[in-house]
Amino acid sequence: MSSTAKDGVMETVKTVFWALVIAGTFRTLLFQPFWIPSGSMKDTLLIGDFLFVNKMAYGYSRYSCPFSACPISGRIFASEPERGDVVVFRHPGTGADFIKRLVGLPGDTVQMKDGVLYLNGQMVPQEDGGTFEEIMEPQGSQGNLPRCANEPVGMGGTCISERKVETLPNGVRHDVLNLGNTAADNTPVFSVPAGHYFFMGDNRDNSQDSRFPVSVGGVGMLPAEYLIGRADRIMFSSAGKSLFYFWTWRSDRFFKAVE
Repeated sequence: MSSTAKDGVMETVKTVFWALVIAGTFRTLLFQPFWIPSGSMKDTLLIGDFLFVNKMAYGYSRYSCPFSACPISGRIFASEPERGDVVVFRHPGTGADFIKRLVGLPGDTVQMKDGVLYLNGQMVPQEDGGTFEEIMEPQGSQGNLPRCANEPVGMGGTCISERKVETLPNGVRHDVLNLGNTAADNTPVFSVPAGHYFFMGDNRDNSQDSRFPVSVGGVGMLPAEYLIGRADRIMFSSAGKSLFYFWTWRSDRFFKAVE
């Protein structure tokens, strides 16, 4: 191999190396890509939404790195999340990345009564938001079927959920869905310990969240070190099994703020 060819190979290797370093740094310290795999956050987030998670929002822990590889004890550059934030975190049991809405802060009490959220003994107000409708068909790469309040619904039929607009104590307004009466609509009073947070999905009857212990697939009271970042904006959205199915792209959701 000539000297010129060797120099060309080395330059290519250097370029690839530094590209990987920059990409790794970007993913570790700044933003992490995240696909929405399930319907637990409908209608705020839909299956097939793609977003970047702001990892600077709350500081960093060992879970900020892929494979939990950051050599960090506790959190550094920590900043407290705000009630109503949509947060990506590491599940303390399975190690998978989850996304839910933060409703309970350290020191809060949280309870559900007849499908309505109570914080510190006060009912969180809801107002009618009409209905959320979608087609009964496989969704996303996993082919999940939606759950409906008007079940049974045949394939191709209209799946309907009751929608409410909830206003949290700090003024954050967001949609919540209701599929009917479930056991999780009435809970005991949960007390959020110091350094922990209470999360719920916006699709309240279709979410394994802090109402359920880790031992049965829930989240429980999540320690702060498991926080990864805040979901701020949907960058891309596809309703199909593959993002290459351009006819299933939801262009109305491109660059949409997460509220």
